[in-house]
Amino acid sequence: MTSLALAWRTARRFRAQTVLAIVGVAVIGALLFDMLLLSRGLLLSFSELLASGGYDVRIVGATGLAARAPIPDSDDLVARIDRLPQVERVASIRIESIALRVNNRPPDFATLIGSAETGPSLWRIVRGENLGSVAATSQRCPLVIGQPLATLRGLVPGATVFLTARPSGVVSALPPVVCRIVGIGEFTFAGVGDDTMATTPDAFNAVVSGSRVSDADVILVASRSGTPPATTAKAVEAIRPGLRVYSNDDVVAQFNQNGFAYFRQISIVLSSVTMVFAFLLVATLLTVSINQRLGEVAALRALGIGRRRIASMLLWESGLLVGTGGVLAVPLGELLAQILDRILKQMPGLPEQLHFFVFEPRAVVIHAAVLIVTAVAAAAYPVWLTARLPIAATLRREVLG
Repeated sequence: MTSLALAWRTARRFRAQTVLAIVGVAVIGALLFDMLLLSRGLLLSFSELLASGGYDVRIVGATGLAARAPIPDSDDLVARIDRLPQVERVASIRIESIALRVNNRPPDFATLIGSAETGPSLWRIVRGENLGSVAATSQRCPLVIGQPLATLRGLVPGATVFLTARPSGVVSALPPVVCRIVGIGEFTFAGVGDDTMATTPDAFNAVVSGSRVSDADVILVASRSGTPPATTAKAVEAIRPGLRVYSNDDVVAQFNQNGFAYFRQISIVLSSVTMVFAFLLVATLLTVSINQRLGEVAALRALGIGRRRIASMLLWESGLLVGTGGVLAVPLGELLAQILDRILKQMPGLPEQLHFFVFEPRAVVIHAAVLIVTAVAAAAYPVWLTARLPIAATLRREVLG
């Protein structure tokens, strides 16, 4: 009989102990798998979110990406960037805080985006029309509003609202501008519950400054096919030295260094803790099982079964427990990750489409490798215990006991 067959018969013989070990490893393995998903989940999700818009270079007017400051002479800059051979298209984004009033209700404070870009890089229409439609171009101030605000105020396409600019530190004396909602959308970088809306550049200028054209807060650039984003970024920087130009890779690297390091550190700590718990669980159960079967092991040794075969049997026992629990841990971890992801996404200020737990094959490989090491380490002490077992003394004790 092979070592695997002996291990399988032992597992079937001690069913309760086997089930307990498998369930314990599955739960602990699910937590370990989730920590592996968390370690790079935000990074992968953020990278996919940036790439989904089709723009691979960003220009900002402040030192940091999170800060916001106007880019001087942005219209001239956009025209010069658009003429670069490395550039496919360019979009100018303006952002301002505004007060929105519906009928005689108290105002809602929201974020207004002004841009000629109406593609999925900024928002996706779920009801009504987009800003480039015939219905929108016939309006002086067409609006696409986010779903949270539409749900909160019961707004639908065709409704009329009043917008007033709220520049930081300034009491606005501008009269409200009458705008009509043409569509309801999901904004790519809007946080959960954020009140975000978008309009055309002309309507944006009318709301925030009467007739004066304001400078852009962000400029998005899409490279031509086959042109590396880094090359496009260097070409843009050459137009106006001192510009703060970032490729998507630069943005991800900066956030990975500053914003996501906290979750990576948590993942490493919790992964280490869960691995220790898995080791202790399997090692304890195997040791208890061996202590109960010392006479049986001594008898097998007396019949001529060598130490290596006994050690192999114990390794197979550990492998069966950890392997079965590890396989069950993957779907269990996926289910748990979805629940935890929904909870963590309620944090204010995070884009709704950002995810904390993202599946990747790399996590499965690491998960399997950690469990293999755990199985081998957990069987080490029982193997050592059986290797130095005195056969005659053990059999005598079993008979006399």
